[in-house]
Amino acid sequence: MNFLAHILLSGNKEGVVMGNYVGDFIKGRLTDEKTAEWDPDFVTGLKLHRHIDFFTDQHEIVREATHKAALSQGKLAGIVMDIYFDYFLAQHFDQFQAEPLFTYTRNIYALIRKNEHFIPEHMTRMVQAMIREDWLTSYATLEGVELTFHRMSRRATYLAPLRNAMLELRENEEFYRDKFLRFFPELQKQSEEFILTH
Repeated sequence: MNFLAHILLSGNKEGVVMGNYVGDFIKGRLTDEKTAEWDPDFVTGLKLHRHIDFFTDQHEIVREATHKAALSQGKLAGIVMDIYFDYFLAQHFDQFQAEPLFTYTRNIYALIRKNEHFIPEHMTRMVQAMIREDWLTSYATLEGVELTFHRMSRRATYLAPLRNAMLELRENEEFYRDKFLRFFPELQKQSEEFILTH
């Protein structure tokens, strides 16, 4: 899952949203000693982020989709699937959230600004670009997804093949859409249960 999905799956507590949002940028084990002084909701969000990633990576539907993407995308197939699934989430947003996508993302940007003290320093520039360029809403269009892949392809040499990920999406869009729509309700239920029990 990419940013939009992680945020949406966080529920309504701001600390949980922020923990899930920055989850990829907090490394290492989340031991009681390490997190003793941290906001409890933020820690729950960090743990939720890891739970979502684990559940997603192990799910048979996602594995089928990733296997197909790997035929053209190789070892980058997992990254590609994260973006594909955010695209389908944005396209079918009204099935999973009462607010329209544009309204929801504006509220999320405001929440992020309000809670910027949770954001690791090495993530700050990316967050500023995300808000300035409205990444979350842009996932709803093929043009926005293509721009996302282009941005990512410039981050490191090994990511350069992501420039070609759009061809796979355009050719097999309905296959990946079906996988997403079958999988995401399960992930949503898993996330809700995780939050309730932590």
